[in-house]
Amino acid sequence: MVRDVSTPIPRDVVAVADYAAHARQCLGEQAWAYFAGGAGDEHTLRDNEAAFARLRLDPRVLTGFDGAHTRVELFGEVLAHPILLAPVALQKLAHADGELASVRGAGALGAAMVVSTESSVAIETLAAAATTPLWFQLYLQADRGFTRALVERAEAAGCRALVLTVDAPINGVRDRERRAGLQLPSGVEPVHLRGCAPATASEALFGSALLAGAPTWADVDALRTWTRLPIVLKGILGADDARRALKHGADGLVVSNHGGRTLDGLPATIDALTDVAAAVDGRVPILLDGGIRRGTDVLKAIALGARAVMVGRPYVHGLAVAGAAGVAHVVQMLRSELEAAMVLCGRRTLAEVERTLIRAPAPR
Repeated sequence: MVRDVSTPIPRDVVAVADYAAHARQCLGEQAWAYFAGGAGDEHTLRDNEAAFARLRLDPRVLTGFDGAHTRVELFGEVLAHPILLAPVALQKLAHADGELASVRGAGALGAAMVVSTESSVAIETLAAAATTPLWFQLYLQADRGFTRALVERAEAAGCRALVLTVDAPINGVRDRERRAGLQLPSGVEPVHLRGCAPATASEALFGSALLAGAPTWADVDALRTWTRLPIVLKGILGADDARRALKHGADGLVVSNHGGRTLDGLPATIDALTDVAAAVDGRVPILLDGGIRRGTDVLKAIALGARAVMVGRPYVHGLAVAGAAGVAHVVQMLRSELEAAMVLCGRRTLAEVERTLIRAPAPR
């Protein structure tokens, strides 16, 4: 049953992962399958977390901590910490206030939030309630005119960046959702897509209208003519695509495998980060999502080349359990753990978190 009132944070929630079991009790079978599930046999979903555990840290001692902070700059804006809320669709499946509760929780902890094209609350409503930067995640629709109008809406609402998802021209094979018989309940819909005729897939995917409208690099070029906002490509996993993204004017990249929800068998994002960071060589900021459950995970991602990270499932679990307070609590725990890890590794600022912090060779 979806929560529609604020509830206390459970006393036994002392780490981000603790929210999952409580969220499982709050959500119905279909909503749980949607938020928790991945593609295929979910190997990539599991490996996103497991890959972080394979990395070991190499601390420094007796360094001093005058002026220590977690601030980070992204596209000319200084954020209090490098933890952003990733775009997650249809959050009213988790809580009656949906994304509105998430944006309030994000504001309480100064976390920037990326709003999904498939949000169940309109960007204008979220912008009116926001006290922290909003970015807008974009799925290119087959109707490019509709897509351009959506970009204009996001820009008019005050969004600071566009995050173009490039790794999901079709949905992944999500067995868990199919077994649960996922259907959207009344009152839950992707509100930004009202009036947009969906492309339908036939049994034969190749040659279908769905693939005919799939985005290409030419669409990245077109997007640049539509907006003055920074354009961040989300779903980059390799050096070749990273270099090509820069040639097409990307202002930033997100190393992402869509939370393990598109193609099973993809590398964990922390494993892919090293090659992408080497190809980019500091020319644009890199973010990473997938598997972040601890402040040490944030630290490891930054050490291997990310400027910031995005979290998805963890804050949705907090949302399902305790609304805005749960979202804020998830960010607070991650930030507190990040600060503790920085102190214990002898790093005062994120600028001091470099590759040498990782003791084990970075996976390739």
